[in-house]
Amino acid sequence: MITVNAESSFSRNVADLVRRVDYRRVVTAAEREAVFRLRYDCYLREGAILPNETGLFADDFDDAPNVFIFGLHLDGVLASSIRVHVASPAHPIAPALSVFGDVLGPRIARGEVIVDPTRFVVDQELSRIHPGLAYATVRMGMLAAEYAEADYALATVRTEHRAFYKRLLFMEPVGEPRLYPNLKNPINLMGVSFPLMRQRVYDRYPFMTSTREEQDRLFGPRPERSMAVPMTGEALEAAAAA
Repeated sequence: MITVNAESSFSRNVADLVRRVDYRRVVTAAEREAVFRLRYDCYLREGAILPNETGLFADDFDDAPNVFIFGLHLDGVLASSIRVHVASPAHPIAPALSVFGDVLGPRIARGEVIVDPTRFVVDQELSRIHPGLAYATVRMGMLAAEYAEADYALATVRTEHRAFYKRLLFMEPVGEPRLYPNLKNPINLMGVSFPLMRQRVYDRYPFMTSTREEQDRLFGPRPERSMAVPMTGEALEAAAAA
């Protein structure tokens, strides 16, 4: 069991790391290739995918109109990455919807906004040096949910990782594990009401908080609720400089 003092010390250490990390939207072809290569290395090491000749791991969801891909850099080096889909009635696209559509589809039909973070990877060597890097990366899901004013936050994870998301984000398993596209092992759906969860997470882990300025810098100007679509290229750079 983690004591209050130990938890506070942990949060401070991760907060220090968050201040060091350079969070970047992945936009260019070179940035995408670097992320896809890191994904491949991590997933192959875990035995989650089969080898391929390209040394890259990508899928059609990387080109969805409602996808945001991020790379976290430490001292100029790509340290981790995560991909986030903001699914809504306007853009009912997300990896989890393709597998758990019977569970999540009715939420979209009711007009809910769902945040689906996937392809969460951390460089093996840097994770040893910076144990808090995984938490700094998961933080992007919270930023996305704030940006999109999400109703429901979810995670699609291997069975052995469920405890991490339950402890960190108060998520609960939804249904039974299912086979997932391009992965060798079954995946669990975990979810939680974001409005009910958010303050509990912020109270326990202050490093999860973000400012509106940070959200806008990473996601672009916020559209109307349920219409969140990423800005790209020059438009994103112009918004960040404004």
